[in-house]
Amino acid sequence: MVNVLSTNKQSWDEAAERFFGRNPLPEYGPMAPCEDELNLFGDVKNLKVLDIGCGSGHSLQYMKEREAAELWGLDLSKKQIELATTLLENSAQPVRLFESPMEVNPGLPYDYYDIVYSIFAIGWTTNLEKTLANINSYLKKGGIFIFSWEHPLYSRIGNKDGVLTFGKSYHEEGSYDHEAWNSTAIMQQFRVSTYINALVDNGFQIERVIEDARWSEEDAQRHEKRWYTYEKAKAIPTTLIVKCRKL
Repeated sequence: MVNVLSTNKQSWDEAAERFFGRNPLPEYGPMAPCEDELNLFGDVKNLKVLDIGCGSGHSLQYMKEREAAELWGLDLSKKQIELATTLLENSAQPVRLFESPMEVNPGLPYDYYDIVYSIFAIGWTTNLEKTLANINSYLKKGGIFIFSWEHPLYSRIGNKDGVLTFGKSYHEEGSYDHEAWNSTAIMQQFRVSTYINALVDNGFQIERVIEDARWSEEDAQRHEKRWYTYEKAKAIPTTLIVKCRKL
């Protein structure tokens, strides 16, 4: 695990500028429904929020603008934490950021947060069970956990000359080096059922599972010849979104 974390840390330190402000809340992922439509968070005013994989801090900035009481975040990348610190330095709310992998508690309080969320970051974990157990321990009873991640089908299916084909079995799970990255980046591949069952096993009640896609004429041009393409999104969801609650 240490080697994977070290590799991913280096990859994110190198890629941080390239991903600055990309797809933060209210977006959940490329060509996916936005929070403005889904309203999964509801009113966050005066609530304590924690961002798992906070990146450049733009999702926390979204929470700041909606008057969350406290802004907390953690990220594996030192560079990302530096960018988030700069972005949020003039916040009226308390901001506490930690450079840490999500599998480790870097000093976060237990039974404290009203909302924990993770936008397109959960698949970087090296231990899904440990990460979800940590998240459950941070939340108050009845607290909400919301996450989005690349849909498990998306990387398994390729698009060659308009023909969609399976590149590997949906049943295959585990770590893989993501081909869309410029350097080595080790992510985790799980089925939808694996996420759902792991959440249940770690004390969560599932409230919503969303696999919808959204696109526009702008998306057809914006995502041309990229990893997330308009052509594939018409047939396969790019993003899995789950809302659950601590029992």
